[in-house]
Amino acid sequence: MNPSIRSTFNQNFTEEKYAEFLLSLNEGLRKPIEFRIAETPVFLTDDFRDKLLQAGEEIIATVLKPGFKELTERAIPAKWHIPHENDHPHFIALDFGVCKDEAGNIVPKLIELQGFPSLYGFQVHLAENYRHSFNVPGNQTIYFNGLDKAGYIDLLKKTILGPYQPDEVVLMDVNAPQQKTSVDFYITENYIGTPVVSLEDLIQEGDQLFYLHGEEKKRIRRIYNRLIFDEIYNDEDIFNRVVDIRQPLDVEWITHPNWFYRISKFTMPFLEGSYVPKTQFLHEVKNIPEDLQNYVLKPLFSFAGQGVIIDIMDGDIEQIPDPQNWILQEKVTYEPVLESPDMGVKVEVRLLYLWPDSDEKPTLAINLARLSKGKMIGVRYNKDYDWVGGTVAFMHK
Repeated sequence: MNPSIRSTFNQNFTEEKYAEFLLSLNEGLRKPIEFRIAETPVFLTDDFRDKLLQAGEEIIATVLKPGFKELTERAIPAKWHIPHENDHPHFIALDFGVCKDEAGNIVPKLIELQGFPSLYGFQVHLAENYRHSFNVPGNQTIYFNGLDKAGYIDLLKKTILGPYQPDEVVLMDVNAPQQKTSVDFYITENYIGTPVVSLEDLIQEGDQLFYLHGEEKKRIRRIYNRLIFDEIYNDEDIFNRVVDIRQPLDVEWITHPNWFYRISKFTMPFLEGSYVPKTQFLHEVKNIPEDLQNYVLKPLFSFAGQGVIIDIMDGDIEQIPDPQNWILQEKVTYEPVLESPDMGVKVEVRLLYLWPDSDEKPTLAINLARLSKGKMIGVRYNKDYDWVGGTVAFMHK
């Protein structure tokens, strides 16, 4: 992390500034942000930024290989296999832990990847408020590939709207206004005009979908999909109450739900390179490592880290009834590189790509970061700490 900017930030930080920052961040929103926002952004060094770029390019190269869809067909549960899949994901998110290699160098290590949208709208709003409240230097940016805010919003529109008008594209989630990430939904609506709807708001006529805008019924041409099927997995009769979106409907998906499964933990065993932890499908492991303390077991089909076995005990592997649905992954150890007033903080950086239909490949556009003092990244491990939570990474333009 950039030591000079970090030192200046910490010297000038006060709790009063942080409180004013949160007030500014929440001003004008429909409701207060429901997840913790960290006291600080991340400031990347040029060296670490360049390593992130290289790591991202190596991973994207695998997604771009011919045959990737055939390779990942088993990743999609039959229950959630949706028709009319397109040929590429519109969003890719790559999560990297900030770690230390054997030579003592600070390097990124891939933690997880998703073929699903993240906080593409909120991160712009967050960065602007950090910059204003804490006087972040003007030579620092959150964008990649020479983008600025205007260029980024244009790329976001190109990806999500395509050839359609904003009112023909809906941002859809189950119970959308109640989601913790709904702040991103409504900021996105402000930026590009896509109305926010819940799954129960969809109206089906034949194979077409509509929603109500006041008293007017409007045709849906595209769904900017924010619904993760895992959230409704246990609701057995949900599609008796709402439109069954698993049907062959005359609507485009941005991005198609199948990509959530294709680009996921399932992809990890197919990746190579120094920035990727060694990962194998459990049923393909010929020799169980003797140093199991350096590995973690992850179920392929789980939500928000549920079911992960961090500390593998004797007999854990043998007791798994479906090893084809698990991966054995080399454990990634985060290095607490960010200095807070009382201790080092662990950092995770998410690279966010956009891939409009007209482009040959995805564009790395923006980022998200998370800070942790707990055993793992995530709310449940950081409840009693400060200088943790959601943030964004700045870097030299």
